Amino acid sequence: VQLQASGGGLVQAGESLRLSCVASGHTFSTYVMGWFRSSPGKEREFVARVSRSGGVTNYSPSVKGRFTISRDNAKNTVYLQMNSLKYEDTAVYYCAAGADTIDLRNNYYDSRSYDYWGQGTLVTVSS
Repeated sequence: VQLQASGGGLVQAGESLRLSCVASGHTFSTYVMGWFRSSPGKEREFVARVSRSGGVTNYSPSVKGRFTISRDNAKNTVYLQMNSLKYEDTAVYYCAAGADTIDLRNNYYDSRSYDYWGQGTLVTVSS
């Protein structure tokens, strides 16, 4: 599966952005989807993940309550709604897809659990 992320940009602290990630192919609904982010000097960090149906979500403590992950299987798209953005949210955001395995369910926060990655979209938050 190929993933194409979009929606990044430059915003001020406190503002919102919505990222989108469109997947190619006809098997989107079989994958768990996640968002990760990477900034200079930091390892790739888990942000959020959503189950195949969209019914189960998990978030990093740093974004919980501000970010919302969702998916539309009819559109092969996963979203990340980011509200109340902070300077420290500045990063390149990546969407990822992984097979719904026991390993991924137990390690959804680990980037190694995912099989496919998008190219990343840059989010810059000015303070």
